[in-house]
Amino acid sequence: GELGIAQSVSFLLDMVYFHGNNKSAEEIELALKCHIGRIVVDNFHELKMLGEIAKETGDTPDILLRLSPGVDPHTHKHLATGVVDSKFGFPLFSGEEAVAQAMSAPNLNLVGLHFHLGSLIFEAEPYRESIEFILDFAAEMKQKYDFQLRELNIGGGFAIQYALDSPSPPISFYAEAIASKIISKCRELKLALPRLIVEPGRAIVGQAGVALYRVGVVKDIPGVRCYVSVDGGMADNLRPALYGSKYEAVVANKVSERGAGKVTIAG
Repeated sequence: GELGIAQSVSFLLDMVYFHGNNKSAEEIELALKCHIGRIVVDNFHELKMLGEIAKETGDTPDILLRLSPGVDPHTHKHLATGVVDSKFGFPLFSGEEAVAQAMSAPNLNLVGLHFHLGSLIFEAEPYRESIEFILDFAAEMKQKYDFQLRELNIGGGFAIQYALDSPSPPISFYAEAIASKIISKCRELKLALPRLIVEPGRAIVGQAGVALYRVGVVKDIPGVRCYVSVDGGMADNLRPALYGSKYEAVVANKVSERGAGKVTIAG
């Protein structure tokens, strides 16, 4: 998997944050053997398994707990991962039990909290709202268990532009909203500022390439639609069918020519 890819390119493994809602025992053993930087624990099953394996190996990994703040990120329902009904993370109402178990485990070192709201988030408010909930929770855990929030990982999800009519905000838009909220909320709760971790993926590489197709059959249904079939489809881009995603298309070898009309591209 991704951990193997990181190893194959000699990536610094102490910088890796190991995610996953279904980590196997073998993957956890490999992560401990490689001295992964952080293991982001996703559920009680994993928390128990990690504690047992770490005890056997004599390791004490640094971990974060992934929480689901229950915030609507105002994106496609299939892209929302920080809601209560999600395969990812501990619901916030289970967070205290997760903290208690993690802090009582002799071979686990709880250093922070993580959340990830979803993908293609165009607004700042879901981040601000989630930070509010998570820092309130951290302050409560500090009072009850002397939990010190050294790291706060807010995931990613920053939107990028796929279509001309859907421009995305600049990174500075998210940065200002997230940083200012953390600073003001920590000041309010008298918490030390945690190290902020951000995990942009799509926002970094999403516009780094293009998909190139060859036009085949053109089927014109007069008064209805003109279909242009290309040599590709769901096997190489599932997003239009799965999420209703939109893209901009150009005729690559006729970019300078005027458009002949509106067509529907089909795989």
